[in-house]
Order: sequence, then structure tokens, then C-alpha cells
Amino acid sequence: MLTTVYSNSKVDDETRRGLIFEGQVFVYSASPATKELIAFADELIREAFGPHDPETAQFDMPVEEFAALLADLKPRFIHHPRCEELLPAVFEEFGCDLGTTYYDVPRLRTSTSDDYLTSGISYAYHAHRDCWYSAPFNQVNWWIPVYGVVQENVMAFHPRYFDNPVRNSSDRYDYAVWNSVERPDAPKHVHSDTREQPRPQEQIELHPQLRVVPEPGGAILFSGAQLHSTVPNTSGRTRFSIDFRTVHIDDVAARRGAPNVDSRCVGTTLRDFRRSSDLAPMPEELAAAYESEALALARRG
Repeated sequence: MLTTVYSNSKVDDETRRGLIFEGQVFVYSASPATKELIAFADELIREAFGPHDPETAQFDMPVEEFAALLADLKPRFIHHPRCEELLPAVFEEFGCDLGTTYYDVPRLRTSTSDDYLTSGISYAYHAHRDCWYSAPFNQVNWWIPVYGVVQENVMAFHPRYFDNPVRNSSDRYDYAVWNSVERPDAPKHVHSDTREQPRPQEQIELHPQLRVVPEPGGAILFSGAQLHSTVPNTSGRTRFSIDFRTVHIDDVAARRGAPNVDSRCVGTTLRDFRRSSDLAPMPEELAAAYESEALALARRG
């Protein structure tokens, strides 16, 4: 399919979401609110790494020590009350209505260079769709680099697969099991990662691919149904980035979103989303309906 990258587009949020559900990608320059967000992340990162430069610390630390540091740092960022103030400010700047936009927790991600740490707490993602991991098809993904990035340490989109199915193992993925068993075990997987995760079961043509390189605090917005992967990092620097996800309650209720071409997982992530204006939970009746629909689809195979 034809994928268009919209740079600093002025379209409204509803139009943008519709285009994202068609497989288009939006990229924005750093804004005052995203600059505040990455400044806060930088503060926590530098506090954790102490005298080390976070982007090159991997060359000065045993990998086990590095993994243990991330195992403490990442949850502190994810659950910090300051993030509950910073993210709604980002949404407002991007034209989202806080009363109808729901978001999940922001995650601090790392991609180390030269295969230093690619499992567990710093997992290097193979080609995947978030929808294989029980994400709803109306999910919008947001990705923001904390420091400068280059083409050798960002992510790659594989847009030819947006509307083409990929044989995959999502039928073995249960979000409830992942949350209770697999996710808490991430810090244990330092040298390899044996956790059951949805992955392609056929050869993926990784080229042609699309790589977008925003400035620190710049944002990429794309569909959770977009096939994407972590680029093998050969930059000589650890990449730090922030990602989070949003859904619009009207899209959730109307089942408006990207097409499901190949996902057969069980469960839904909708209960992870909170309303931007007051952190109210996703209405249970909507989450339960999506959960039931996913189970029915999985049983049909």
C-alpha cells in the first residue's frame, strides 16, 4: 500500500486518526509539552546513571548491572505522578480532546548498540503489530526520542504489510497471562528472552522499509496495526525513547479503526487506558465487549 508521511500536519484529530487507521504516518517537531516530557525523562535517566553518559554507559558497565539499573529506572518513570501531568499537556497541544482521549502509561524504552542487551528489560522487537498483543485496532501509537537518534537506531515500518496478512503466532498470546506471568519476568531475561511473544511465522520482506528520524522531543504517530520492528542498533549509542498509546472513546464505541488482517490473540489492553481529563478508567462494558469479541475470533481461528 502507499504510505504517506505527514510532517507537522494541521489536520484536526479526527481526520488524523482516520488517516492513521488507513496506514498513514504523522511526524511532528518537538513542542513545548514534548520538550518538558523528555526533560523530565532526562532528569530521571541521568540521576540513575550517575557519572556515566547514559548513551554510552553500556561500554562502561557489565550488562547485568545495566539491566538491573533499567529494571529500577523504567518503572519509576512509568508510574511517576509527573507523567500524569505531562501527557495531557502533550495531547492538548496536538489537538486531542481530553474528555474523549484515553491513554495508557508512558514507557521509557532503550535500544542498546552492538547487541549489548536485546532481551528482557531492553527487548529488541522483531517485526510485529501491537494488535498481535491484544491492542485495539483504534489504537494510535506515539513515539518520542529523548536524545538525538539516527537511522541506525530508530524503528522501521514495513508498510507493504499494513493491509496484507502475515502468518503469525498471535493465537497463542493471552494478555492476562502476559501481565501476570511474562511481563514481571522481563528483568530476568538478560542474555536471552524465552517469553512467549507473537511473532511472524513466515519470512518477512524487511525491505523496502520506512525509517523516520525525528529530533529529540519530536513525535511519530502511527497505527497499532502497522507492522514495525526495532532497527538493529549499530550507532554506537544507546537509544532512549518514550512511547505511549491513545484511543478515542468514540472510535472504541463505534468499532472504528484499522482493519484486522491477521490478529487472533486473546484479551484486550483497553482496561489499561485512562481518560486524559481525570484518569477515569475505560468503561468496563466496552472493555468486556472487546474481550468477548477477541475470544470469539480466536475460537473461530
